[in-house]
Amino acid sequence: MISPGSRYVSLGSSFAAGPGVEPRLDKASGRSGRNYAHLVAEALELDLHDVTYSGATTANLLSEPQDGAPPQIDAVGPETKLVTVTAGGNDLDYIGTFIRGSMMNTLARPVGLVAKRLGNRIRARVSYLKDQASYDAAADSLVDVVERIRERAPASRILLVDYLTVAGPATRPRLDVPLNEEQLPSVVTMAEGLAAAFATAAERSGAELIAASAASLDHAVGSAEPWTTGFSLRGAPYHPNEAGMRAVADLIVKHLGA
Repeated sequence: MISPGSRYVSLGSSFAAGPGVEPRLDKASGRSGRNYAHLVAEALELDLHDVTYSGATTANLLSEPQDGAPPQIDAVGPETKLVTVTAGGNDLDYIGTFIRGSMMNTLARPVGLVAKRLGNRIRARVSYLKDQASYDAAADSLVDVVERIRERAPASRILLVDYLTVAGPATRPRLDVPLNEEQLPSVVTMAEGLAAAFATAAERSGAELIAASAASLDHAVGSAEPWTTGFSLRGAPYHPNEAGMRAVADLIVKHLGA
């Protein structure tokens, strides 16, 4: 167990930052005061330094500034005792592909004959990142993140927290998931590849894995109790909702207690 008062650094993209979950602490980053890091810090009485940022890639964690914010790894120091990492989805353009396909389908619905042509373009985009090399590169980048954290904070526990499942067994094409029967499997394949990249990175690096993807399979969009939002033209589509952030926080707290 991490001792109360320990320094906890949260790194990652929007699935860690929590855009759309109130209260919003920072507009530019989409950082929420009720994201999983804040809930974990509250439960365990930790000194939280949350530098998550919507849109971040693993490069933004390691070396590249984002909108003027320094690389997230700068928040990690020798005194850090716990680091959580949720990143890699933007390296694959995972949620971006999901949103673009849904938006194009939504806009194409009333267009009639043009919709078929648009559908072909959507299918090409949704299937774009199926090659294994892309997922291998994401795993390599996550390993790099873990190694850099370990260099800066040798005594820290490092948790790779993967992405909540958006499209699961209960997900079907409908208004809040405007993808067709051909497109949904491609998105599911991307999610499975991303989860596998996290598992591979944890095994290779020795980091601890929090498999939020597996825990949330029955809480995808379309389920009785979804942990992510569906598609909409406003807010944060296909992102963790308040229940999802609470669920991830509970997984982390239980893991650390064990």
